[in-house]
Amino acid sequence: MSERPFLSLVIPAYNEQEVIPMLLQRVAASLLQVGRPFEVIIVDDGSSDSTPMLLEEAMNRLQWLRVLRMAKNTGQSAAFEAGFRAARGHVIVTIDADLQNDPEEIPRLVGLLETAGVDMINGWRKDRHDTPFRRWQSRMANRIRNRLSGETINDSACSLKVYKRHCLEGMFMFNGAHRFMPTLVKMRGYTVQEVPVKHSPRYAGTAKYGFRNRVLRALKDLLGVRWLKSRYLRYQVSELPR
Repeated sequence: MSERPFLSLVIPAYNEQEVIPMLLQRVAASLLQVGRPFEVIIVDDGSSDSTPMLLEEAMNRLQWLRVLRMAKNTGQSAAFEAGFRAARGHVIVTIDADLQNDPEEIPRLVGLLETAGVDMINGWRKDRHDTPFRRWQSRMANRIRNRLSGETINDSACSLKVYKRHCLEGMFMFNGAHRFMPTLVKMRGYTVQEVPVKHSPRYAGTAKYGFRNRVLRALKDLLGVRWLKSRYLRYQVSELPR
């Protein structure tokens, strides 16, 4: 762990005991394909099941695994920020723990980040394997989000994202920020490319977010992002030489 990794994979996890073993297996196989040093940071967001025990056991045999333990369940935005602060990689990748984001997509997206000349790759779950109601929720949320924020992103809330490190350094995070990362990165003057990615049915367990905390709360957050975007400071300055 003394060598600074090329890639840091940040994964929030909350009560995912059924998923953790397969998640670690698939993540390892995928990241080995990148062919560069990596670390995986799983942020245990105050789990009350066997997730902490499984992660502690895995740390004893997987040198690339790091585990952060939140004192209590705080939500995805806080978990992501904790992971970003701990990450040491030049490239930072995020996925959900539920394996609906395929870890096998990571090598392709990391390669694209290096060749496309952009600062961030945002996954787009173009063909979603969710219930019709959940797909409808996401369509409506993205339409409203784009209308009010002046965006064109199809799937801002997809957790499969790849960043160059400078996109996240010093970024102001807030509760709900994980749904608006492409907009927040663009506000800082960086470039974002959206790429269709595979989306799979949930491997095991149950979804942790329902209609109220996925849509109604997101609308309130969106109004805040719209205000922040309209008031964001943009300027260029240089100091005169002596």
